[in-house]
This record gives sequence, C-alpha cells and structure tokens, in this order.
Amino acid sequence: MSPTREVKWRGKYVTAIKDGRWEYVERTGRVTAAVILAEYEGQVVLVEQPRVPTGRRCLELPAGLIGDLGESDDVETAARRELEEETGFRAERIELLGEFYSAPGILAESFTLVRASGLTRVGPGGGVDGEDIVTHLVPRNEIAAFVAAKRAEGVGVDAKVLLVLAASLAP
Repeated sequence: MSPTREVKWRGKYVTAIKDGRWEYVERTGRVTAAVILAEYEGQVVLVEQPRVPTGRRCLELPAGLIGDLGESDDVETAARRELEEETGFRAERIELLGEFYSAPGILAESFTLVRASGLTRVGPGGGVDGEDIVTHLVPRNEIAAFVAAKRAEGVGVDAKVLLVLAASLAP
C-alpha cells in the first residue's frame, strides 16, 4: 500500500481514495466481479438492466460480485450463481479466462472473465430483489445490429460488450 494513500470517503459499497495526485475509487472490502461470456444454441447471452450511475438501462454481459457473500465465495461459484440469477441458465462448465480492469485510470475494480458453456435453461432469470434484468439471446452474426438498435432506443452499452462485438468492428 502506498504511504500517501488516504481514504477520503468510505461508503457501504465504494471507497474514494487520494494517493498523491491520483483520485480513484474501489469497491469497499476489495470485492471483485465475475463477467460471463455465454452462448446458448449459437446465441450470445446478454442482459439489460437499469444502472443508476448512467441514468438509463444498460446492455451488458451477465456479471456479478465475488466475495460479497462471504469468504467462501470464489469466481466459479459467483459466476454460476449470477448466470442463473440474471439469465435463468445453468452452466455445465466454467472456464477462467483471466483478470481485467474496468477503467484503471479511475477505478481499482477488477473483474475475472469466464466462459460458461453447456448451458441449460433452469429458470426465468431476471435477477433478485427487483433488479429488473431482461435476458437477450442474440445470434452472433446479429450482435452489431442488435447493439445499434439498443443504442437507438437510448440503452447504454457496457464496454465489455466489445468482447462479442469485436468481430463486427474489424476492417
């Protein structure tokens, strides 16, 4: 830890830090996230949900926090739980793809990207506690048009959606 690191404000979920000339935020308790790349019958699984900081609904890959339920929570357990809660799918396999940072110039938050495969529909999804999550199954070759249509509706798009949009962006 840096000797100039100073906690300016700590909330239940977010801590604001000043370290020298840098100001950034981190999740309180250093909780991280699992982000899930999943396909079902040739369709990419995306979710759409309201996000207070953006003031709009956002299109995202399914994801959820790791460690917010206690010490025994790990990447695979969290990814399985969140995939089922948000989308109603259960994964036969979870493959760890690596740790990444969301916006390292201002956030200390990292996420672990996983690939979920062998999906089976086991429930309706939609999240918990009124999360209001809508699941979208989008054929891979229609991702760019789907994202463009969502933008036209005023839906925000999480940068991690670029993982499934990338092929359509190549020259």
